[in-house]
Amino acid sequence: MTFKEKLQSGKFLVTSEVGPPKGIETKLILEEAELIRGRVDAINVTDLQSSVMHLGSLAVSIILKQNGYEPIFQLTCRDRNRLALQSDLLSAAAMGIENVLILTGDHPALGDHPEAKPVFDLDSVQLLQVARGLHDGADMKGNKLDGEPPRFCLGSVVNPGADPLEPQIMKMEKKVAAGAQFFQTQAIYDIKIFENFLARTKHLKVPIIAGIVLLKSAGMARFMNKNVAGITVPDTLIREIEQAKEKTAKTVEIAARLIGELRPMCRGVHIMPIGWNKLLPQVLDAGGL
Repeated sequence: MTFKEKLQSGKFLVTSEVGPPKGIETKLILEEAELIRGRVDAINVTDLQSSVMHLGSLAVSIILKQNGYEPIFQLTCRDRNRLALQSDLLSAAAMGIENVLILTGDHPALGDHPEAKPVFDLDSVQLLQVARGLHDGADMKGNKLDGEPPRFCLGSVVNPGADPLEPQIMKMEKKVAAGAQFFQTQAIYDIKIFENFLARTKHLKVPIIAGIVLLKSAGMARFMNKNVAGITVPDTLIREIEQAKEKTAKTVEIAARLIGELRPMCRGVHIMPIGWNKLLPQVLDAGGL
């Protein structure tokens, strides 16, 4: 089954991600993907994550597709105008890539080229509308596309820990109306926060895939608490990491525990290794996936 068919089937989904290299060598990406071949339902390909220049997400998505994986092509509004965004969507579809995760994108000031000019010609809601229009056979101006229209499985992102939460819910509702068929979330560590989010969004009836970022250290957890909006790593979890004799084993244990807690609550988990892709098989084993 394709990822879209699995979404429709009600299957519990597992996704992960790879980050394109800062260069053209893709051997490591394929090695990382091979670690989870047949164990995840799709692999996200980040699009200049944190506004740092890397090889393009479309190119890496194509490489993964050619090697038998099902990619989720991440597409941000940050770097392209509406012409380029529509063209990249068509290019993805022409290469057999239908899963697209649409994001606004981090501001270039946060990345390694802070002098770069941001575009943001469209926002994520508008781009979802555009992608759905292409799916229906016309471009943003209503011009009919030649031949068969592209087929997309459109996703977006949501931050369950945002405070206040109301703007996130309102935007989520707009995204669903614009064509979002699934959501992947910001990292979840506080289950009660996630329960509250699910209770307040159950009317949307759209599959939600909960995010898990592998915690490498207590310092990383504290950094996220301080600097990443919407992420709350409980103090009890931080102390647990600090007191662990074997940090890597604790990373795997915490991720597996979160998977177990989240599994009855939502439609899947999205595991973000942040460079620790080698741990993914252990996490999947420990999480019973």
